[in-house]
Amino acid sequence: MTDLTTASHRLQGIALAVRRKGRGPSILVLHGGGGPVLGFPFADRLAERFELIEPIHPGFAGTPIPDHFDGLEDLVYLYLDLMDALDLKQTVVLGNSLGGWLAAEIAVRTTARIGKLIMVDAVGVKVGGREERDIVDIFATSQRELDRLMWHDPARAPDPAKLTDEQLKIVAGNRVALSLYGWDPYLHNPKLRHRLHRINVPTLFIWGASDRLVTPEYGKAYCAMIPGARMTVIERAGHAPHVEQPDAFVANVMSFAGG
Repeated sequence: MTDLTTASHRLQGIALAVRRKGRGPSILVLHGGGGPVLGFPFADRLAERFELIEPIHPGFAGTPIPDHFDGLEDLVYLYLDLMDALDLKQTVVLGNSLGGWLAAEIAVRTTARIGKLIMVDAVGVKVGGREERDIVDIFATSQRELDRLMWHDPARAPDPAKLTDEQLKIVAGNRVALSLYGWDPYLHNPKLRHRLHRINVPTLFIWGASDRLVTPEYGKAYCAMIPGARMTVIERAGHAPHVEQPDAFVANVMSFAGG
């Protein structure tokens, strides 16, 4: 198992926690609403060939939310500054769910430091009509139903009954942070779809076939908005294919990022 390190980077007056794993060409990993992901087995596999760099979004994993933060755009400019501070060049940016939306928002502003983009079960755009719900309202849905919608095998979902009080506190904090970044409008930017044509780097969408939170049909519509983007669907996986099907996920990332 590759060692995981954490360092603090001072940006915009914020002590931003950044985790690293592995050595090689860089992959900037932007996690979703469930929190940091470098502790999962897929990361060990990728770290055999790449250096994974994962900033922890302020508000997640027990970190504070800066007083001046009020939406996702604050994260976008924080990470543009981070990429400059780390002097990243031709890096692969990989984002899951909320992190995929964040990756797209960064890329439409500039791809100067981005070599390739990987969008994993990403949110961020409106693909249906005004009265259609593209993304399930996670704040108005029971945890049991969310487990059914988000996992191919709901038995793989974390069991809250087995979490410590400290872990439950972190889960609650993650939910507060997610609502800050994605509440209004709900998990999308109405203007983003009109800017996606600006993404001029190779882009891969990876989607879980069993994702019912944001369906593969949503993913296909999203993918079609980025020139030249392509999409692969992983069977027997839901909203977190990197967790449910790590071998297939890693194979797709390795083929795309290393090709």
